[in-house]
Amino acid sequence: MSDVITPPSDPDRISVKEFFEDVHPGKPVLIRNLAARDHQYAHFLQTPAVQLHCETASCQGIRFFEPTERKQSSPEKDANHFLRFVCRNCKTYSKTYAFWSYVDKDKVNGQLMKFGEDPPFGPPTPARVITLIGSERDYYLKGRRSENQGLGIAAFAYYRRVVENRKTHIITEIIRVAQKVGASQEVLDELVKAQAETQFSRAVDTIKHGIPQSLLIDGHNPLTLLHSALSEGLHAQTDAQCLELATSIRVVLTELVDRMSLALKEEEELSTAVSRLLLSNAEKATRGANGG
Repeated sequence: MSDVITPPSDPDRISVKEFFEDVHPGKPVLIRNLAARDHQYAHFLQTPAVQLHCETASCQGIRFFEPTERKQSSPEKDANHFLRFVCRNCKTYSKTYAFWSYVDKDKVNGQLMKFGEDPPFGPPTPARVITLIGSERDYYLKGRRSENQGLGIAAFAYYRRVVENRKTHIITEIIRVAQKVGASQEVLDELVKAQAETQFSRAVDTIKHGIPQSLLIDGHNPLTLLHSALSEGLHAQTDAQCLELATSIRVVLTELVDRMSLALKEEEELSTAVSRLLLSNAEKATRGANGG
């Protein structure tokens, strides 16, 4: 049993759980209820179970991860640690953190900072996104690492390069969806024309009739959203503003990929269902004609 004394709340402090789940490496943060004492009055860092993405085939989603050991602490002293968390569900996938700790004089609160984590900080990159960005994969991953480390200008620059260089392939996939869902010829003609444009901004301006409804994000054309973010430019923004824009670019791009994949899957399933019903009706008609 731990002996925990909770001091007055401090809105600037976060929990240990929030630190491991949400804070990128290199950022020192104030922590509440960082340390405690056991029944033998030994001081230790409180490391609760955290919720992380597990990539094993049996999980493929957010699961609880348990720490494999307990770390000792000393008030008013700092220390460096390695700590491994293992998925509670599959018991095979793990994540390791390298971090620094400092426990305050009150023996309860303190500070934490990550040096790094493996696998890297941040949500996993869906395989469908990697497929879409193709030859720009390395730049996309550099953008993810920059974003995870809070390097806004670098992340923005990498993501802008990816979107602009993969513009043609992105629109090609949108055309595939448009053809599958039976979009009008006007829409298809505009998309083909946009596909031939060399600049992303001109390609977006070419699309007057929009894109298939199933690809809209909160009612907005994702290409227009991406163009709006990319048009902000690096020189007029702070690093923090660039980081927000970079994150928005990644989220919109990922959502677009998911919607394209879902639209193609749903259309394929619908076509299969229609074919089965038509075949069944044809078989019934044949049996009826033969007196069966």
